[in-house]
Amino acid sequence: LPTTKEGCDKQRMKRMEANDPVAMYREGREQYEKGDYSSAFEYYTKAAELGDAAAHYNLSVLYDEGLGVEKDKGKEVHHLEEAAIGGHPIARYNL
Repeated sequence: LPTTKEGCDKQRMKRMEANDPVAMYREGREQYEKGDYSSAFEYYTKAAELGDAAAHYNLSVLYDEGLGVEKDKGKEVHHLEEAAIGGHPIARYNL
């Protein structure tokens, strides 16, 4: 396992190239924390397409708050439903 931030970043990039949804989600989270909501949206979308429930939940938040995307209640609910179906507990509660 990598022990440095650079090593972790390199490992995540390698996993993203292999279409790992967890790596895509984590990159989205990193971008979100930096305030780059458009990039976060892109990575969350890729992870969601690969079946990541947490990515669906975070997409619902972006659509709800209009961060990096235009506010859209329909898409917010769609992603909440997908997250809930995937077992995400907060999405289930919010529905």
